[in-house]
Amino acid sequence: MEGHLKYAGLFCFLTLCLAGCKISYSFSGASVDYTVTKTISISDFPNQAPLVYPPLSQNFTESLKDNYTRRTKLQLVPSNGDLDIEGEITGYDMAPMAIREDNYSSMTKLTMTVRIRFANRADTEKDFEQSFSAYREFDSNRMFQDIQDELNEELVKEIVDQIYNSTVADW
Repeated sequence: MEGHLKYAGLFCFLTLCLAGCKISYSFSGASVDYTVTKTISISDFPNQAPLVYPPLSQNFTESLKDNYTRRTKLQLVPSNGDLDIEGEITGYDMAPMAIREDNYSSMTKLTMTVRIRFANRADTEKDFEQSFSAYREFDSNRMFQDIQDELNEELVKEIVDQIYNSTVADW
């Protein structure tokens, strides 16, 4: 009987210890405290790169907004959100790569760079300003106009994921 009381006491002790613990899993990767952070505002990202692709600004902004509304419980508001993201597209450049023996490039590299300013009104120590970039290489024999939409979709997705991970994923 004394052994049972010993195990019952140990069980009660462990139950009380674990009662204060909170375990939460998130398949979105977000670690947002929704008790203090309920809204997010994302400004339009103007394209200030020397090489301009007209739909890039709108595509990037909408992809960024969609990512947060799909992967978090945050409500998107026009301004003054608990989290605030603003910035601009600062680079959209092509550079020759892999020069062949005839002095022509066999590959071209497309690089996109976005600068953001992130504000967290609940925890200002998490505020930052940072540039994010991604690139894709493609065969120089292909017409850029034929693959530009596909390349941009990939670059936008990669940069949006980088921004998401830096702002709310706490990896």
